[in-house]
Amino acid sequence: MLNSGISRKYGDRIGPYLGSAITLISLGLAGDIPFHFGLTILTQQFLGAVLGLGIAAVYLTRRATKKQTDTIPFYDVVFAIIGMAAGLYVAARYPVLSGEFFFRKTETFLVGLVLIPLVVEALRRTAGLGLVVIVLTFLLYGLFADLVPGQLNGRAQSFPRLLSYLGTDLNAMFGLPLVIITGVVVLFIFFGQLLLHSGGSEWFTELAIATTGRSRGGSAKIAVVASGLFGSISGSAVSNVASTGVLTIPLMRRGGYSATSAGAFEAVASTGGQVMPPIMGAAAFLMSERLDIAYSEIVVAALLPAILYYVAVFIQADVEAARKNIPPIPEDQIRKLWTVLKEGWHFTLPFAVLIFALFVMNKRPDTAALWAAGTIILVSFIFGYKGKRISIKQITDSITGAGRVSIDIIIIGAMAGLIIGVIEISGLSFGLTFILVQLGQGSLILLLMLTAVVSIILGMGMPTTAIYLIVATLAAPPLRQLGVSPIAADLFVLYYGLLSMITPPVAIAAFTAANIAGARPMLVAAKAVQYGWPAFAMPFLFVFDPGLLLQGDVVSILISVVAAAIGVWVISLGVGGYFSRSLPLLPRALLIVGGIGLLMPAGGFENAPLVKVVGLALAVAVLLYERRAARAAQSA
Repeated sequence: MLNSGISRKYGDRIGPYLGSAITLISLGLAGDIPFHFGLTILTQQFLGAVLGLGIAAVYLTRRATKKQTDTIPFYDVVFAIIGMAAGLYVAARYPVLSGEFFFRKTETFLVGLVLIPLVVEALRRTAGLGLVVIVLTFLLYGLFADLVPGQLNGRAQSFPRLLSYLGTDLNAMFGLPLVIITGVVVLFIFFGQLLLHSGGSEWFTELAIATTGRSRGGSAKIAVVASGLFGSISGSAVSNVASTGVLTIPLMRRGGYSATSAGAFEAVASTGGQVMPPIMGAAAFLMSERLDIAYSEIVVAALLPAILYYVAVFIQADVEAARKNIPPIPEDQIRKLWTVLKEGWHFTLPFAVLIFALFVMNKRPDTAALWAAGTIILVSFIFGYKGKRISIKQITDSITGAGRVSIDIIIIGAMAGLIIGVIEISGLSFGLTFILVQLGQGSLILLLMLTAVVSIILGMGMPTTAIYLIVATLAAPPLRQLGVSPIAADLFVLYYGLLSMITPPVAIAAFTAANIAGARPMLVAAKAVQYGWPAFAMPFLFVFDPGLLLQGDVVSILISVVAAAIGVWVISLGVGGYFSRSLPLLPRALLIVGGIGLLMPAGGFENAPLVKVVGLALAVAVLLYERRAARAAQSA
């Protein structure tokens, strides 16, 4: 009986309806539909319905094992029904459960007892065993925190108390992670799906080809631009690699890049998109809520480091092309820029609406995303693309696709809520903060290095929103206690949490790109670390130099920006090993040293300005010498 079930085709049919319902709930929440009908519905009631739908979708569409079967086991059907029923029960009863928490101990315990195991198993099916081990470790800590020695000793909770709290409290499973994912992230995924189905993604790719395809190594530059654009919207470096990499990696391979380099460029570009304003994989909205800082302030602070990141990757694509003599894209494959602009200029309007709503009208992110999504539908219907206007079916497909993509993130959001709940109720954050502050008390650099390692470990394999929520909760407070500004501290841990995507041994974005490219995963990850070096250096720099976050007086900001831009360029030349000719080892090393001198933060130590001047002089001397040597070789 346990092995019997229903045909998997029924699960494949039901799954899209469940996903569509999730998107429609998020749209209704963003549009304040209950308010317009005079209804008072708590946000957590929406979350209960969304989580129930997500759990049901996972059990009906994801297999418990890798074994291929044509039927959905009976127990999966039962779990799907129980998960759906439990989520709808929370949706109906949450006002009572939250208002009378201490008088409904049995009821809240049963809710946690049902939902938490279902979420953990759904997490295993969607994200793998690694995250399950992490969340189970935190749950065990919540039960036995009083037995942990030293500063990590915390407040242990009884089994019923812990499950009651985690299953219903505003600071746990139905807390901020699920609120932001349901209310904001799903809407931006819907925005991206509309771009995909209306032809917007195709137009942006053609625009990248028209603008960069004629330069050497144009195929990699196209990948960097396209993946960076869509990475910001996707909210997951891995899903961005999987969606854009199938186009960009073969393009780079045909252009002359090795499989290893092609995979590495795609992984680095997709990962960098998660810190590229204005969307930052939805992390910007989370940061604004968490720090209680204006969204515009977050975007302004994050802008320059992200630009420098992509400048470095772009330079390395150019250097690689020059060193290996990789030609531009063939002219017959490149359309005229004016033709491309004429066909799809209207796809820029949704982004203009998004930015206008966020920065000028100070609208909520969900409202701005809703306006932008509506603008896509409107302009696609009025102007069309390549003779085709958006259809009702494409809109419904976008709704379904957004729900399907959101399911994994919703489960991970619930998981992040469980971890944050354990941290809150046990007092773990205080112990961890104390340990890190004690270790780094004599040196902020040491604390930053420890925090970087912790962030990489905590960020392994998760989407951007979950990475930020977990690492910011655990690793950012010690930095703030030692005087680091809140924005710099949260951006620091976000950068290093994302670097787990390309850092061995996990490097899940690099491994996904390697699979598409047919390259060895570890080689792709190592090459991605080389191409993505700015992401490892930049967080240390903006902690000590607020000018890189566009904070401070105009003169200081200009000095920081110019020095950083030249430093990134010089180091990229040294790392890539080419300037007018292939560079020997000594000039490469000198360029890297000079670039590091230029990147030294002005306020980092007493003689930092002098170090910048010396670094600039060294870089200029090496570049002039290499230019003359290259010309002499050409003349000979």
